[in-house]
Amino acid sequence: MKTSSIRDELESNACDIKEFILSILEGEPKQLYQASAHYIISGGKRLRPFMVVKSCEMFGGSSKRALPAAAAVEMVHNFSLVHDDIMDNDDMRHSVPTVHKYYGTPLAILAGDILFSKAFQLLAVNGREVGLAEKAISEMVTKLSTACIYVCEGQAADVNMASNRILSHESQYINMIGKKTAALFEVSCALGVLSSKDPSVQDVENLSSFGRNVGIAFQLIDDLIGITGDPKITGKAVGNDIREGKNTYPILLALNYAKGENKDKILKVFRSKDASSIDLEEAAKTISAIGIDQHVRDAAKAHIYRAIKSIENYDDSDAKKALESSANFIVERSM
Repeated sequence: MKTSSIRDELESNACDIKEFILSILEGEPKQLYQASAHYIISGGKRLRPFMVVKSCEMFGGSSKRALPAAAAVEMVHNFSLVHDDIMDNDDMRHSVPTVHKYYGTPLAILAGDILFSKAFQLLAVNGREVGLAEKAISEMVTKLSTACIYVCEGQAADVNMASNRILSHESQYINMIGKKTAALFEVSCALGVLSSKDPSVQDVENLSSFGRNVGIAFQLIDDLIGITGDPKITGKAVGNDIREGKNTYPILLALNYAKGENKDKILKVFRSKDASSIDLEEAAKTISAIGIDQHVRDAAKAHIYRAIKSIENYDDSDAKKALESSANFIVERSM
């Protein structure tokens, strides 16, 4: 599948998910629900719900059966973004003000809580409406709640790593993003299989492995883009991870490879809350010039290889091809 084709398919699925979520994010007070829908309205690739739908279709299910789980995963993801932005004190996301900057921190916290609660309501109520068995719904709730626990543990590990004066090892970083990011990709694929009509334990395990490796690759590239990406395209400020002192793989590589004046430019803003935008941009340019881009993309490609390997024995259906194309798209993307 060509890049343009997978982009079109992602966009089509994203529109369906957006429309469905906005139809259920209604209630009083209105401003609370407006805040909860803030990132949903602003857009996004919605890779996680896409993987729910395609994992379901791969085993004979329909997009209709997958819709509650797909929306639930996206709402949990947006819940994590709202709270993550508060913790990082970020101003912008997807080229729009963050929820807490636009609506205030108290309402932002509640907006995240609404998204989290609605996600599980979706599985229980809407799951029954599309014909999912009670056993499947119960397993889906168990898996999604477990994934949420992992996301919180991963976020806590991220905070601890940033506050630790000793730089983390690559293995610590991979373990952290395996929880913070990959857990939701993993559960997306699992929930997709469970939304199909006759899921097997082995099928759930195979697709979960696919999702986990895709999730790790996604975060590797996301961290790279956070430093080397064009903020006009990404909608994110340059150098936040450097300023916050996050031990991302690109930063760990940069600090390892940089020498002399280049290393000084990076260390000048690393963990410096008062770093100027000019110094942050200079540090980001320095990291880009070192040439870590290919190293990070190679690491991401290794996980994509493992992901595709885990589903190689299934028939070459359109859904399988879409999953493989979305995985390759993740490594190649620039935003």
